[in-house]
Amino acid sequence: MPTKDDTILLPRTKTKPKHERPKLYKVILVNDDYTPREFVVMVLKAVFRMPEETSYRVMLTAHRMGTAVVVVCARDIAETKAKEAVDLAKEAGYPLMFTTEPED
Repeated sequence: MPTKDDTILLPRTKTKPKHERPKLYKVILVNDDYTPREFVVMVLKAVFRMPEETSYRVMLTAHRMGTAVVVVCARDIAETKAKEAVDLAKEAGYPLMFTTEPED
């Protein structure tokens, strides 16, 4: 029979550490007056695996508005894709620009 000096051990409740979701980043297509529309569509299809119609719509949005969000994803993926697209344009001699920024 327990006395008043006995310690009673209760099982500990395990606390799971809360993992925050990684911050998402936007890849943004910046319009310029030199890169042909067809080339922009080709880059969107090749690098971002977009269908033809979606690529054309994104290209037109950038053309009309100045910029267009291409994709929202993890930071490392966004930066890699943006660099890949810019490098492809540089190889072809175009000033096409893609940037990344955190999603709000």
